[in-house]
Amino acid sequence: MVVLSAQQLTLAIGLTAQLLFSSRIVLQWVQSERARRVLVPALFWQISLVSSFLMIIYGMLRHDPVILAAQLVSYGIYIRNLQLQGEWQKLPLWFRAAAFGFPVVTLVWAAVGNRYFSLHGVVRHGIPSGVLLLGAVGQTVFLLRFVYQWLHSERQGESVLPLGFWAVSLAGSVLILVYALLRNPLDVVLLLGNGFGTVVYFRNIVLLRRAQQQQVAG
Repeated sequence: MVVLSAQQLTLAIGLTAQLLFSSRIVLQWVQSERARRVLVPALFWQISLVSSFLMIIYGMLRHDPVILAAQLVSYGIYIRNLQLQGEWQKLPLWFRAAAFGFPVVTLVWAAVGNRYFSLHGVVRHGIPSGVLLLGAVGQTVFLLRFVYQWLHSERQGESVLPLGFWAVSLAGSVLILVYALLRNPLDVVLLLGNGFGTVVYFRNIVLLRRAQQQQVAG
């Protein structure tokens, strides 16, 4: 039986989360390219929720308050978007109950402490203040994209991803890339996920701008 070390377990969870994050972006990208406009399939939010679940664990294992705080808020926004799309009630009851209970159980478990992570470890993260501030700004900008998207969707009465969402995503992703390089240049989890994301965010901006220009011309 293979027993993973804490570092190996952290890396495996982080890479799996980023792989899922990337897959949702690819899904959204491919469908948008085919339609020649930006689409938001329900599967995008479902994958986002599972990915965020893993990133919350990853943030705690890394004792990274920046990742942890951002993912806890994003987690709730993903659930809300599924509700706006009318997809949340279609999910199994056990899944919905687990989704609501997970953050609470995880934080209680961390407060008690275990061999892998604890809230005490998150507080005593040891990250230089300047690097932490940069990461916090990056994650805040990245998080605000979903706050903006959420408020925009609430006004529209449906889940949509407007141009501002992709512009803020691009800015936040660049800041997080810089944060990752400063904290740990070998952090493949953040580097791969955000490096790939910047390409897709830029492409979606191009698609939306093109669509807006066609509407004006028409």
